[in-house]
Amino acid sequence: MKLLVMADNVVGAEITHWLLANYRDDVALVVTTGDNAISESARAATVPTIVFESDAQVAQHVAVAAMSIDLALVAWWPKLIRHPLLRVAKHGMINTHPSLLPHNRGKHYNFWALVEEAPFGVTLHFVEDGIDSGDIVAQQPIAYDWEDTGETLFVKARQAMVSLVAQTYPTLRTLSIPRRGQDTSLGSLHFARELDAASAFDINQSYSARHLLNVLRARTFAGHPAAWFADDNNEYEVRVDIRKRTR
Repeated sequence: MKLLVMADNVVGAEITHWLLANYRDDVALVVTTGDNAISESARAATVPTIVFESDAQVAQHVAVAAMSIDLALVAWWPKLIRHPLLRVAKHGMINTHPSLLPHNRGKHYNFWALVEEAPFGVTLHFVEDGIDSGDIVAQQPIAYDWEDTGETLFVKARQAMVSLVAQTYPTLRTLSIPRRGQDTSLGSLHFARELDAASAFDINQSYSARHLLNVLRARTFAGHPAAWFADDNNEYEVRVDIRKRTR
């Protein structure tokens, strides 16, 4: 078994560390977005690592090094993957997506799950030409309630994603990988450009209290922009703190 790992961010780092600690001989190449803690871990484990420049660059590196890649794992990778990299692994490429597909494909899963009141969770799925539309390998649902925010869903998804990879990887490495198709008509797809407009309120319009509270809590995330409105040539941000009443 020869695995290509493309990893970024905290989740990518945790998954890479886990793989190197438990299945180091499987990992043939680690690709990162920069010289960071992930590439440091790979070098410490004497696993080849490169910094991503383009899909073609990674595919060429694999070819020149005569690596025979069985499977690729995309761990919290921030970029769409295209040809020729998409077909570099003989048994396909599996992505870690922080939503319960087919719900909330694309960007800002934690915001849209709350606004759309959609089922939430994390998914491993095959990477295809479409956006988060490939066959599903494994999923882990995540419960949420009114006390949750965009930030708490982000944290829950991060923890569940690492757990799901750890649970599923022993099956993945056998290359007898279960898969089932998605019915994308049952879910939703969102792009990064939608977020700001979906977070804005016109203070002269009427909204249901449910919708208003869902948007406010969906954009409540420390260190990030919040829901907002404009009045008298000024813009204002709004956050919310919802707690269950004790009696």
